[in-house]
Amino acid sequence: MPNGISPLLTTARPPSRLREGLEVGLLSDPGQTDPPPAPPASGRGIKLPIGWIALAGLALTPAPAHARDSLGMFEGWGAFRDAAEPRCYAIAKAQRGNMRQTYQPYANIATWPRRAVRNQVHIRLSRPLAPGRRITLAIAGQRFQLTGGGADVWAADKRMDAAIVAAIRSASSMTVSARDLSGNPFANTWTLAGVATAMDAAAIGCARLR
Repeated sequence: MPNGISPLLTTARPPSRLREGLEVGLLSDPGQTDPPPAPPASGRGIKLPIGWIALAGLALTPAPAHARDSLGMFEGWGAFRDAAEPRCYAIAKAQRGNMRQTYQPYANIATWPRRAVRNQVHIRLSRPLAPGRRITLAIAGQRFQLTGGGADVWAADKRMDAAIVAAIRSASSMTVSARDLSGNPFANTWTLAGVATAMDAAAIGCARLR
């Protein structure tokens, strides 16, 4: 599938989660040719590496571009606020592996105060998924069966979101295992150092946005 086409838009998804994702603009395509604008200065003197600026844009709708504030960098995780939605989120890239990648894999945990959505887990994987196959998130001995399509996956419901968020607060890494369109197994792994602080910064960042 060409990189310019978001696979999520051509794959069946659970209706409620799909509508929610489309409405908040989380389904932007990392293959977009127009780079996202850099987040404006947050007043805290934080200078963002180029890679982090681009990653922040992956979780935002490509057009029109919204201004984002950096809420801080915490180990391998960053926290950002998009006041136009409004929403706040913690985000990180997966560890770079030796296997082929179709997309830049990243994970984010986002809150939209006006939609009563808090700590929703969204993960973009490195390859398009084989339909109907198991998608497993492993965190410190716990396993969660995710749902998704294209290269994007979510928790099955809000209860699983909460369980995943609780698990990653005390774990050192998490790994999603799945099969690609050719039936080949693959996995993406994230280090979790800094994720708890990044999630807390995102929660505080949206505390007054109603």
